[in-house]
Formats: sequence, structure tokens, C-alpha cells
Amino acid sequence: MALSIFNDVIGPVMRGPSSSHCAAALRIGRLARDLMDQDVGRVLVEFDRQGALATTHASQGSDMGLFGGLMGWEAVDERLPDAVRAIHDAGIDVHVEIGDFGFAHPNTYRLTLGNRQGQHTLTALSTGGGGIEVIEIDGFSVSLKGDYAETLIFVGSQGQAAADRLLGMAQTDESVVHTAENGQLVEYKGQEFVSEMVLAAIERECEVRCVRRLSPVVPILSRAGLEVPFATCEAMFRYKGRRDVPLWKLAVLYESARGGLTEADVLARMRTIVEVLRTSLAQGLKGTDYEERILGFQCGGFAERMKEGSLLDAGMLNRIILYVTALMEVKSAMGVIVAGPTAGACAALPGAVLGAADARELSDNDVVRAMLAGGLIGIFIGRGSTFSAEVAGCQAECGAASAMAAAALATLGGGGAEQAVAAASMALQNSLGMVCDPVAGRVEVPCLGKNVMAASNALACANMALAGYDPVIRLDEVIDAMDRVGRSLPRELRCTGLGGLSTTETSREIEARLEKRTTGRNLKFRESV
Repeated sequence: MALSIFNDVIGPVMRGPSSSHCAAALRIGRLARDLMDQDVGRVLVEFDRQGALATTHASQGSDMGLFGGLMGWEAVDERLPDAVRAIHDAGIDVHVEIGDFGFAHPNTYRLTLGNRQGQHTLTALSTGGGGIEVIEIDGFSVSLKGDYAETLIFVGSQGQAAADRLLGMAQTDESVVHTAENGQLVEYKGQEFVSEMVLAAIERECEVRCVRRLSPVVPILSRAGLEVPFATCEAMFRYKGRRDVPLWKLAVLYESARGGLTEADVLARMRTIVEVLRTSLAQGLKGTDYEERILGFQCGGFAERMKEGSLLDAGMLNRIILYVTALMEVKSAMGVIVAGPTAGACAALPGAVLGAADARELSDNDVVRAMLAGGLIGIFIGRGSTFSAEVAGCQAECGAASAMAAAALATLGGGGAEQAVAAASMALQNSLGMVCDPVAGRVEVPCLGKNVMAASNALACANMALAGYDPVIRLDEVIDAMDRVGRSLPRELRCTGLGGLSTTETSREIEARLEKRTTGRNLKFRESV
């Protein structure tokens, strides 16, 4: 599947501390709800003891997102912080079990769902930045990423011939028969669900056990025959000799092909995201409060000292630090933010771009173009590696965000595609090996500092690229190195709360204090280990 800037890099628009926990879990919950025909009576959630979710599912918002999704909520729903209590109040019986299940991926959800009509199972992965993949339904191996309208038809054991007849009855983008011991699952992927008329014809022909419709959970759908003009940086430079044009124009070219959109559509979608970011920034600068967080309102003091001139003179960088802090504080207060490329790294790219644009009195049209340039760098990183800290450490989040921000700032400074890519390469080179070790399981410390560092690194690298510095290593090669380094990190340093700052005495004390505050909110379900 070709990545989309709006599906996989800049977005989702969401609440919560972590996109790979909150937004991805919510998307998994929405698909699971559809599998139960919007009627969930009970759910068993299983996490592997050796995976990341065993220790972080409560503190980083997996429970919040999953339960909100099971109740059909959107990722921006203001009720999400109380989702654990709400699912209990809705009468849905929830049991979370942590055991030795041998799941290969660190962010694996196995759900067993039931109601008065029956039971279904679903296994899904959170792949980073809000991305998901359902890999199993009722014993059938599948691959659902939420980018199609999925019509699932469960048929009995009458044989392959019956399933083959089913495939000829609907004209969809993709049709496939999955076979297991208990029969066949016929899966239709399309822009729309299979029509009622076709379903009626199928039911006359075959023994149909049940039909389920799983709605898309990402904004840009896939389609048959989808092709993109390039998928790597080198391929982009080879594409019709595109080296001197602005990177944002190449981003528009890519996303237009990926989403079947016009240039105006792409620009309008990014403008909507910038408007969300402006609203979030204003909220953060005004001041936020949330009981269940570590850090209080800090950007207010920074703004006051900027105004009175008592900070060291860092020029544009001080405004960027202020904006990054404000956006991170909105995230920690469960406000609406834009993951870019993740919620844990949500402030580096927009904080840098908005800060630099405001310092130079540029328009939001300039911001839109810079964000698109950063988004295209994210496409290359996402294709060549991952945005999941559980897989490759914080270099996959803040490191990727720094590279994206560097390209965006170089674009904002008038650089062409070659300079923007050089800035991204240098920024990512400076980020290799960054561990993920959130204090008390909250995505606040050292995450705020790492977002500030990512934006600062981006500004330096953008200016270096604009001045003609040689990045030496091509961006595609740096991405390959990033992936190798990240996957070589010990499990304890990849967002499991088992290493680094998360194991300090102070971190444990903060964790205990926060757990006392959340008792009664997060313990409304049964958990067994």
C-alpha cells in the first residue's frame, strides 16, 4: 500500500498522548465494533507480556482509545479521557489479560468480542503514528488497514467453488477468499460496500453465515490500480528531472496521485490541518490544565520572559521553543492535536514551521506549503522504516519529525527540493540512536525536551542546507541506517518503560503519585496477569 501524507504522516487529528496507542487503538476499536454490527456486549483484550502494551496500555491511552472506538466515538471526541468509565457505565463487560501469547509485534491487540447473537475474534497491530493492520479475523489471516470499505461475507464449508461464485457477484477494487478450517471468508475491498441487491443474490446462491461491513478509518482511501510517481527520494529526483522545484510541489504531485485528488484538494486538506494547529497553539499559549499529567503550564512563563527580554537571545528559535511547548502542553491536557508523524512528536514540525513563519510574518499559505514539504519527507521515512518507537526508538518519532521539520523550514526559507532534502538528511543523521523512555509512562518527560531539540536541530540543519553545507550521506541511505539502528536497540529502550529515565527513582515516585489520582477512572475493568 502506498503511504499517504494525510493517512500516515501528518494526522490523525486526535486527542491523547500517543498516536500509536490512542488513535490506533480507537481505529482498531471502530473496526471491532463494526465486526460486531455495532453491538458489543463483552470484550476480552489480550496483550503480550513481552510487548509494549503490557506496561503502557493504561498510562499512554490504549484503553482510552480502544474503548472509545468500541463505543463508536471519533478520535477528537471530548469524552475520550473518560472512556474507561464510560464503557463500564454502558454495561460492556471488559477484561484485560496480560500473558505469554508470543505475539511477534510489540503493539498487538487480540480481541474476543461477544453479544447475545455470537462471538468474533480480531487481532490487530498498531504500526506507528496511528496506522493499523488487522491481521486475523475469526481464524482467517487477513490484511485490513482501514483504507477501504470492507464487506466481509462468512460462508460455510461448502467448498471453494461456492466461494469462487461469490467473487463474481460484486464489482469491487479487490476480492479475495480466505480459507480456514471453519469455512471461507469472502472479502470485498472497495470505495463503497457491496450493494444490498448483490448481497441478496449471493445469499440465494450460497450458505451465508453472516455479513459484516467495516467502514474505513483513515481519510484517504485506496483504490484499484493505485500508482504513485515515486516512493523514495532518489526516485523523486529521477522523476522528470525534478531537482530545482520546491519540495512542496512534489508533495502535491505525490499526494494527488495517491489520493486521486486535485492540487486544490491537497492544499485545502493541509490548510484545514493548519487551522487545527492554529487553534491548538492558541489554546496552549492561553494555558492548559489537566490533573493527570506531570508538567504544568510552562509556556506562559517562557512567553513572559521573551516579552521582557530576560532570555538569552536566540532569535527565531525562542519563538519556536514557545510554540513547541504550547503544542505539547495541549497534547498533555488531552486537547486536540495533529500527529505529525506521531502524537509523541506532534509539536516539532508544526512548532518549528508556525514559529518561523510568524517570526518572519509569512502567511498560512507559506505554512501549508512547508507542511507539505515536511510530509513528503515523512513518506520516504515511513516507507523505508517506521514511525513506531516500540519498533525503533524515539528516532522513529522525534528523529523523523526533526527531518521533516528541517525540510519544511528550508522550504519556508526559499530553498528548492535539493536543499530541503539535504536539511532532512543532516537532521536525521543527528538523531540516530535516540531512545524512548517516557517518565511514569506519560508522553511528557523527556518528550517535551526532545520535541524542542528536534525543532532546534531542524532550524540549524535548514540554515546549513540553505548555506550549501554538504550532507554527505543521501537521505535514503540515512533512512536505511536509521531503521537498522532502531531495530538494534534493546527492547528496554524502545518505549516499554523498562529502561532509561523511565526506571529512575523519581520516575517511579511520579508514577505512584499519578496512579493514586487515576484510581477509580482507570480501574473500572478487570485485569489479570
